[in-house]
Amino acid sequence: MIGIEDVEAAARAIEGHVVRTPTVASPGLSELLGVPVTAKLELLQRTGSFKARGAVAKLLSLTDAERAAGVVAVSGGNHGIGLAVMAGALGVDATVVMPRSAPARAVEVAESAGATVRVAEDMAAAFALTEQLRVGGSTLVHPFDDPVVIAAQGTVGLEFAEDAGELTDVLVSIGGGGLISGVATALRAKRPGVRIWGVETAGAEAMSAALANGGPLPVELSSIVSTLSAPAVSELTYEHVRELVDDVLVVPDSDAVRGVLDLAQHAKLWAEPAAGCLLPAARRILAERAGVRLGLVVCGGNAAPDDVMAWADRFRG
Repeated sequence: MIGIEDVEAAARAIEGHVVRTPTVASPGLSELLGVPVTAKLELLQRTGSFKARGAVAKLLSLTDAERAAGVVAVSGGNHGIGLAVMAGALGVDATVVMPRSAPARAVEVAESAGATVRVAEDMAAAFALTEQLRVGGSTLVHPFDDPVVIAAQGTVGLEFAEDAGELTDVLVSIGGGGLISGVATALRAKRPGVRIWGVETAGAEAMSAALANGGPLPVELSSIVSTLSAPAVSELTYEHVRELVDDVLVVPDSDAVRGVLDLAQHAKLWAEPAAGCLLPAARRILAERAGVRLGLVVCGGNAAPDDVMAWADRFRG
């Protein structure tokens, strides 16, 4: 497991390459939920999500030979965008493998940044193709199963701990678990009394399944939220969550989409369902606890309006 010293070293390494995103009290969300809410706005990060942090940290850690070989990554959208943009800025050739369910905008942005995009039938097939390319000589930049990436994602939590006022509970979305592993590492060191909650969507429950099983295992994916749809978590992220996170909550896709609309209306934030899922999870926590002061890691904003409107129409029907 990584430690706070790894997160602090990552912060020094990526400084100047990424944005120290705002940490703000949200009057709109506080009114909506009835408790003080503070949001960490990673949707304002370069490339529109926290993924830029881990991508550039990994790229900066590579040897000249590894960079020359080019890099490859599998992604439901945001990791691919982050790697494509950061690799382009550093002059490294990148290939991004995405499932067919990935947002069209993610493919377009990755290609416009200079990356080669390969589309696989589903996320399991995308991981398999990525492994083939790695064996063929490309340097893998894994979206979550890498201590360098996890430490860099943890800089989100380091900044949150330094910039937020009083917090009792922090909610973080989980796909493969890299973000929550890093954030929890930072918060346990800097805010040891804070409760940390992971949030997944139904049909993308790799971490919940791992916790129930006593270790990672493959899961069937059916969630619309491609950016949370890891076919399995890693042993590394599982251990971090098992040791550092209070609990993992699972919410329906329909509630995650409702959360996107609530974030737009009440917080004036255009977020994606991977962040929208935090609001229904927060309501569950508030139903059981008093005196809560919420922190939300708004992880990304790369959702096309047409997609969000289509999801809203689908779930209203």
